[in-house]
Amino acid sequence: MRTGAAAGHRGYFHEAVSYDHDDELLAVAVPFLLGGVDAGEPTFVALGERTGGLVRAALPADCGVEYLAGGDVYARPAAAIRSYRQLLAERVAAGATQIRIIGEVPATEFGATWDWWARYESAINHAYDDFPLWSMCAYDTRITPPSVMADVARTHPRFATADGRHVPSPAWTTPAEYLRENRPIVPDPVQAQPPAVELVDPTAAEARAAVHKADHGQLPVDDVEDLVVAVSEIVTNALRHGQPPVRLCVWAGDDRIVAAVSDRGQGPGDPFCGLLPASGSAPGGLGVWITYQSCNHVTWQRDGDGFTLRLTAGRAHSG
Repeated sequence: MRTGAAAGHRGYFHEAVSYDHDDELLAVAVPFLLGGVDAGEPTFVALGERTGGLVRAALPADCGVEYLAGGDVYARPAAAIRSYRQLLAERVAAGATQIRIIGEVPATEFGATWDWWARYESAINHAYDDFPLWSMCAYDTRITPPSVMADVARTHPRFATADGRHVPSPAWTTPAEYLRENRPIVPDPVQAQPPAVELVDPTAAEARAAVHKADHGQLPVDDVEDLVVAVSEIVTNALRHGQPPVRLCVWAGDDRIVAAVSDRGQGPGDPFCGLLPASGSAPGGLGVWITYQSCNHVTWQRDGDGFTLRLTAGRAHSG
């Protein structure tokens, strides 16, 4: 049986917590978590070190709340969805009728890499709807840019407030609509330089070689090999499903390698492509999903010239 504000709700009950004082966060988080424990529901905290410490200190010792390493959970959006779906499936299989989680996207993601986390916040309304989940996503308005808060309002159906209310968001936008919106790519500073490699209609082998050519030892070997696989997958997708010509550009930075693959087509039709495993009918979707798992930032753009997918290995620039 569902409890609290989610009583009577089917599927995912998704809320944001917008706060400008630590006491305001605690006023929402503590009753939410203790209510889950009292109801016998699996109850989790996936906050960062500072906010997680505040919540832990405010809760009774050994109260039954479980803690997840927020920095590990929110490393990459597609990986977060995969790990959360596994966690939720395990708890439901064990008999849970509701699961509670409060978490937060790291503030380090509020710059040029926010686009794929905004898509994450939208996509999970669909990705977690198979489960009786009630979750809260915390955003500290003292450090969260207004543009990010505008996306939060559009990707969360409701807000939980310190006075115990659960208020519908007037800006709420369905995932199908939000994820189809074109968000222009914020240029990486390394793209101001000529690419280290530029190829037209490359084979997958030529694409892999291009990444190796841009590798000057600035990244761990595993990161380079992950990018090699990702670029190979995306070039193959573009050749099979896009419109020629397919263009690959690779830039080498001091702490990252950036690759952009473009073609004259319109890109994937599935709005969840990359964030969820592709269905059998989605062309090229598996390759994009693999790419989202293996790169430190992936973003895409449609414009008058077609579709571009940009992949970053290493330290994605902060904007």
